[in-house]
Amino acid sequence: MSAVLAPLSHAALPQALPARTIAVAAGDGIGPEITAAVLGVLAAADPTLSFQQVTVGLKAYQSGASSGFGPEALDAVTGHGVILKGPVMTPSGGGYKSVNVSFRKLLGLYANVRPSIAYHPFVTAMHPEMDVVVIRENEEDTYAGIEHRQTDEVVQCLKLVTRPGCERICRYAFEYARAHGRRKVTCMTKSNIMKLTDGLFQQVFEEIARDYPEIKAEHMIIDIGTARMAARPGDFDVVVTPNLYGDILSDVAAEVSGSIGLAGSANIGRDCAMFEAVHGSAPDIAGKNIANPSGLLLAAVMMLRHLGRHEPATLIHNAWLRTLEDGVHTGDIFRAGISKRRVGTQGFAEAVIERLGLRPRHFPEVAEGNTMPALPATGAAAPSRPQRKELVGVDVFLHWDEQARDPAVLGRRLETLRTAGLGFELITNRGVKVYPGGCPQTLRSDHWRCRFSGDGSTVDRREIPELLVLLAEAGFDVVKTENLYAFDGEPGYSRAQGG
Repeated sequence: MSAVLAPLSHAALPQALPARTIAVAAGDGIGPEITAAVLGVLAAADPTLSFQQVTVGLKAYQSGASSGFGPEALDAVTGHGVILKGPVMTPSGGGYKSVNVSFRKLLGLYANVRPSIAYHPFVTAMHPEMDVVVIRENEEDTYAGIEHRQTDEVVQCLKLVTRPGCERICRYAFEYARAHGRRKVTCMTKSNIMKLTDGLFQQVFEEIARDYPEIKAEHMIIDIGTARMAARPGDFDVVVTPNLYGDILSDVAAEVSGSIGLAGSANIGRDCAMFEAVHGSAPDIAGKNIANPSGLLLAAVMMLRHLGRHEPATLIHNAWLRTLEDGVHTGDIFRAGISKRRVGTQGFAEAVIERLGLRPRHFPEVAEGNTMPALPATGAAAPSRPQRKELVGVDVFLHWDEQARDPAVLGRRLETLRTAGLGFELITNRGVKVYPGGCPQTLRSDHWRCRFSGDGSTVDRREIPELLVLLAEAGFDVVKTENLYAFDGEPGYSRAQGG
């Protein structure tokens, strides 16, 4: 223990906290090192905690668990209600599914909460006053992971957005803002292009916002929103986004605030929660005792607050701030003239433990804080009645690679095929209308969307298989279909680009 620091007194320890067990998964790469360091800090600040270790990640895959975790891991999380998880390696472009995504979806961890705070001048930050929380929808969007190869040239990924999913993440964002005294919630989507999926997210956000008149609500297109997050993060307070955008935006925010290595995150569900660092497993530095455990440690602080254990959460958070102020830094944030002592993973954890009970001098002292909010059981902005749904047509997707991919050749053949209620309307390629009309400059793949529609009246469902039989008899390779519906007379499908 440093001679200049006062030892932690018994009075500084949390008083009369009930015993609690949490599930812990060390993960891959640097995961075991930073997890061990963080557990040491937790044990010092909250001696009534105990830990059930479970195997998640590469070792689980190698032992035959195709999901990256076995039933004992799920049982531990559901039994204890929380898991503190180290980073897990997910291969790119192939291999096994993401453990993180699987955990979030199986356990209903719909809200990913990622604070990004600048710790200037002790950590270099582009925007010294930054304090933003990104709340990311955690289960839907393209992260459903539903992908298909349909032709020689084309693969697809389905983007799924549901009204219930939008309702609970948008309401959670406002509840979080209310619980933490935040002034504004910004919704970011690409609703100008994806008018149905992202359009639904924006629509629900605006419906939910009406229940929180004291909180300013705004919508922003994600591309300019991300640019402004990098250039002017002070414009934002709480940001709520669909899954993919939130993943990217929160990493941008973390880097702008100083270092992604300092960012922790919470994954909140109705019954369970998972806490983890934002960063990955960094196998290139694994086993070298140089990784910064701060991201996982701050995630552990969020976990303690989630559990209502505010005293140890405050002890650790203030001690961590004091460690930064005292210039005890790992190599990733070490800076000559600011840093005083370079330490490794374990040394940093020991420095935090030494400072338990001390207060920061430069940064504001952390107060007891609020428990992570729970989603209210009532107040969802669901439609007041089911809408009248009518089948009005079908999009048939063909794998067709004949006659120089001339859409006119394909169109003339399709014009001869019709049922009593379905007739050919148009062809698109990669979403762009190519027949009738179209531009010769449009790049065309071997994947064609061919729209057949009715005459304005409801189409008999039996006519779709009849049409598919006609296409098969004509020698066409049908790779998928999408029924076209109108809801209360409004089209529930996108128009063709250029159509």
